[in-house]
Amino acid sequence: MISVKQIACGVAALWLLAGGARAQEDFPFGTEMTLEALPQAGSKRIPNIEIGDHGEVVLELWCKGGKGQFSVAGNTVIFLPGQIQDRSCPPAKAQADDELVAALGSVETWKRQGDVLTLIGPKPLRFRTTGN
Repeated sequence: MISVKQIACGVAALWLLAGGARAQEDFPFGTEMTLEALPQAGSKRIPNIEIGDHGEVVLELWCKGGKGQFSVAGNTVIFLPGQIQDRSCPPAKAQADDELVAALGSVETWKRQGDVLTLIGPKPLRFRTTGN
């Protein structure tokens, strides 16, 4: 005979599994997103990321650009930067780009609320879905 406690534990386990699967589905694969930041002096450019259906990323930073890869499992995320193009950037923009790539590389978890993706690590990063 199955007890009420066993049924409750089973329901709780199914609820947690469903929540984990839903969180993974909510990661914005196939989306272009813009960093919530102000443009640097003398520029209107704001970094953005284009996340492919399999986690591949195209980065357009303050000046530099490149590629990377997101790996997502539940609410855990890992970003692996690929080759970053230098593009003869001014020192301040190059430093800001390097810091942003380092911050992406140190994210550990993520959450999404509507069109905002927050990548959580030592320096949280907020990206907003780019509208057409």
